[in-house]
Amino acid sequence: MVLVIDAQVAGISGDMLLSSLVDMGAKKSKIIDGVYSVEEYLKGSKIVKMDFEKTVKHGTKSTYLVLETDEKYHERKGVEIQECILSASDRIGLSEKAKVFAKESIRSLLYAESNIHGEPLESVHFHEASSIDTVIDIIGSAIALDDLRLFSDEIISTPVAVGGGTLAFSHGIVSNPASAILEIFRGSDIAIRGGQIKEEITTPTGASLLVNLADRCSEFYPAMKIKSIGYGAGSKNFDGFPNVLKIVQGESTEEFQLDTIQILETNLDDVSGETIGHMIDKLIANGAKDVTVTGGITKKGRPTNLVSVICDPFVTNTLISTLISETGTLGVRIRSSSRYVVPRIVVSIPIMIQGNNFIVRCKIVKHNETIKHFKVESDDVKIISDSLSLSFKETLGLISDEVKSRLNIK
Repeated sequence: MVLVIDAQVAGISGDMLLSSLVDMGAKKSKIIDGVYSVEEYLKGSKIVKMDFEKTVKHGTKSTYLVLETDEKYHERKGVEIQECILSASDRIGLSEKAKVFAKESIRSLLYAESNIHGEPLESVHFHEASSIDTVIDIIGSAIALDDLRLFSDEIISTPVAVGGGTLAFSHGIVSNPASAILEIFRGSDIAIRGGQIKEEITTPTGASLLVNLADRCSEFYPAMKIKSIGYGAGSKNFDGFPNVLKIVQGESTEEFQLDTIQILETNLDDVSGETIGHMIDKLIANGAKDVTVTGGITKKGRPTNLVSVICDPFVTNTLISTLISETGTLGVRIRSSSRYVVPRIVVSIPIMIQGNNFIVRCKIVKHNETIKHFKVESDDVKIISDSLSLSFKETLGLISDEVKSRLNIK
């Protein structure tokens, strides 16, 4: 499946994304219950009222977030907001992908403010983003994306309208887009454009959510069969266009899927093999798609290991931190790369081997509804191999025979 986040007219804010997901079908009761649990992690903030209601924006029926809060503080350290989000993510039982998404979204805000003001992360203060609204937008969106199972979709963003003119905030009057918006989008593959109005129509929270969610940016929709649509309304009303974020989910009709990945590289010439092995395990555990270590020779005939990591853009910062902390490397190169991948699905299949019942995960490739290829998850093979005291090779053969029988593959 593919999801298009269409922000090319009205931009994006955190509440617009959250509302569009509810409009698409995310359970609002689940979101509201989860969000209310964050109050205990952010002292001085209270949710007085939260609901989602229908409205019409310039002729477009949409959903908007009704939110009333009581705020004791109007300035907080950014790390307080971050700690609240991390604690809430564990408390409400988000999936690992949702946890990473929430974590990286608030980190994008923190890094942007840190770079703008030249302050270390632990010293950054939030003003506009200091309220519980920011937490609600991030945690609420993570819950909704989990509920709709959208983290497994290919997610595409259109170029994002950011507006123009000037805006006034805690540091005075600045040109729009503000520096925080520019910092968040810098280094991402998402294009921005002015839009149709001299106002801020993309917020820092909305930008942070988008850069950590979208796999790539495209001016045009991909070839797809439309399955569902969500419209999320912003709080403002504009003449000439609806202040609505549109999201569209569909089934891709392309034979191959195009996505964008990040490639991280660094050279290691003074670490042990044990360190490299542990590094690989940590990188994979933190979201790397693959890690390759290649031996080579550098200047002055020095032997080196070239570490190459393939990952989604939203885990880049986490993996850079892992590389540096685990190896002590002094620099990491980053580049974006487009790739074509064969569409596949992951299914769980019950099997029986030697009278024992197991469930294995398989990646399946179909063409015209006919299964052309499947691959059993190696971790499941290891578990069954150890359970039955069989070799990995023998276990894989037995599992493959069972899967073929279950899927009617000849």
